[in-house]
Amino acid sequence: MILTPQILARIVAIAVLGVLLQLSFFSQVELFHVSPDVLPALVVCLALLGGSTTGAVCGFAIGLLVDCLLVQALGVSSLVLLGVGWGAGLARERLEIHGLLTPALLCGGLTLAAELGFAAIELLLGVDAPVSTLIARDILLKSVYAFILAWPVYLGVRRALRPALVEEPRVRRRREPTVLGA
Repeated sequence: MILTPQILARIVAIAVLGVLLQLSFFSQVELFHVSPDVLPALVVCLALLGGSTTGAVCGFAIGLLVDCLLVQALGVSSLVLLGVGWGAGLARERLEIHGLLTPALLCGGLTLAAELGFAAIELLLGVDAPVSTLIARDILLKSVYAFILAWPVYLGVRRALRPALVEEPRVRRRREPTVLGA
């Protein structure tokens, strides 16, 4: 991704819009008594398009904005989303995986990791909250929701950042002509 001031402004607008949508809309929507968490999926999509540094910076910034707006312990969301962004960007840079399911699988898997990270940090900080087995169901459902929401989020972010993307040429494999009878 080529970072220019216009592209940075687009990334900031995407991040702020994502946080506002999460806090005002997605937190109010409940399917099976669980609201989807779109922010890890957004960070994964930004990291898949921009790399590990872009993913880590966007994850940290989005997490810090969420922590500030929710008036909770600063750094919890920042730390977890920084790790999610860095992991997704690292997967983009190190692994040669190009497929239709790549964004969705990474969004689902890293949302699962993010929710487990949120739970672990909250328990380590000593937050007094009732813990039950329903937490496992909520975490799994949030990762399934992230898997489903990955395609529209990825396509929207890709469309918004299209001028900055460097497309890799597709390698076409030529078939060798076959000789009949040989």
